[in-house]
Amino acid sequence: MSKQKKYYVVWKGKKTGVFTSWDVCKKQITGFEGAQYKSFADKAEAEKAFTKSYNDYKGKNTKKTILSATEKAQYGSPILKSLAVDAACSGNPGKLEYRGVLTDSKKQVFIQGPFEKGTNNIGEFLALVHGLALLKSKNLPDFPIYSDSKIAMSWVKKKQCRTNLEFSSKNKVLLDLIKRAEKWLQENTYKNPILKWETKAWGEIPADFGRK
Repeated sequence: MSKQKKYYVVWKGKKTGVFTSWDVCKKQITGFEGAQYKSFADKAEAEKAFTKSYNDYKGKNTKKTILSATEKAQYGSPILKSLAVDAACSGNPGKLEYRGVLTDSKKQVFIQGPFEKGTNNIGEFLALVHGLALLKSKNLPDFPIYSDSKIAMSWVKKKQCRTNLEFSSKNKVLLDLIKRAEKWLQENTYKNPILKWETKAWGEIPADFGRK
């Protein structure tokens, strides 16, 4: 039986990126203090992981999970009359974008960015708050909003973007957006259900940027 191919993501090392060889990956992390890396069984998942934070995957099982039809059925189906949001970040930190689309038609209803020196988690948080504010302005209190980021969902619930990102003149605009989003959460209420998009059962979220 042939050995399953693995893909190696290096977030911090002599060189960063997605590598297809352990020997090449090892060269990037050997002797590099605080190296951050992890193996994946799927190339698309490895490429997606590189756009996110190492902390999103630290301690998690990254073996590819293939669900049976019975297992998929346990998740049911997504609510099509809803809003889906997602973010894309080239590097960590890197150029950040986020957007929202209608789940059923994938029609884009808003997009922001690119912003310099951002992270995927920040983008997911801002996308959720942007979506909530938009739905409130449209008087759609029962319209659900989907996100595939548990971290962003928890930040919205706590009304605070708990990022460890260092801010400077290069990404001050992001800090301003975060403060604006936090202020909106503190001053507004909403009834819109914030739902987890079950990627392993339903595939990529409709708002995904498709850059894998």
